[in-house]
Amino acid sequence: MCNKICKSDETDVIKKTVSILQAGNIAIIPTDTVYGVAAYPNIPEALEKIYKAKVREGRKPIAFLASDIEIIEELTVLSREAKELAKKNWPGALTLILKMKTGEYEGFRIPDHNFTRELIRQAGGLLRVTSANLSGAPDACSVEDAISALGEHVSISIDDGQSRSGIASTVVKDDPENGLEILRQGAVII
Repeated sequence: MCNKICKSDETDVIKKTVSILQAGNIAIIPTDTVYGVAAYPNIPEALEKIYKAKVREGRKPIAFLASDIEIIEELTVLSREAKELAKKNWPGALTLILKMKTGEYEGFRIPDHNFTRELIRQAGGLLRVTSANLSGAPDACSVEDAISALGEHVSISIDDGQSRSGIASTVVKDDPENGLEILRQGAVII
C-alpha cells in the first residue's frame, strides 16, 4: 500500500484523507494524546485492516472519535454523571464507554485537536480510531513512530509534529446500573 505523508496544514489534505478513508483504506492521524490509526466506521474491511496492521489479537473494540457531542447523544444513552464528565473534559483526553440506544456499549471521545475534529466532521462525524502502534508496543508520539509501526498498511499519514501530551486517554465506562467506572487512568485525572 502506498503511504503518502502530508503535513496537517497542506491544502486539501482533509479532503484527500476523507476520500482515502471512504475508499476503505486506513490513515495515520494526529490527536491531542498520541497518533492514531483511523478507519471509516461503516466499512468492515477497513476495520480489519487496522486489526491486521496492529497485529491485534481477538476483537478488542476500536473506539469512535467524534466531531461533537451532538452526534454522540444521538447514538447513546448518557447518564447525568457521564454528561457532567463529558462537559468538563470534552474536547479532550477522555474516552467514555457508553450504552448505545441499540443496547451494546461503544467507546467515544472528542479530541482536543482542531485538525482532527474537522477531518472527522468532514468524514461524517465519526471515525474508528485507535493508537497507531503495534498492540502492546509504546504509543506513537510522532508520525515517524506511527509510520515505523504501521506504515506499510496505511494509505496516508498526517504529520502534525510531536503529540502534545504523549499519554493515552483516560477510559471511563458509564454503566446505568453501577455508575461510572475508571477502566484506564490516562491523561485526564479522575
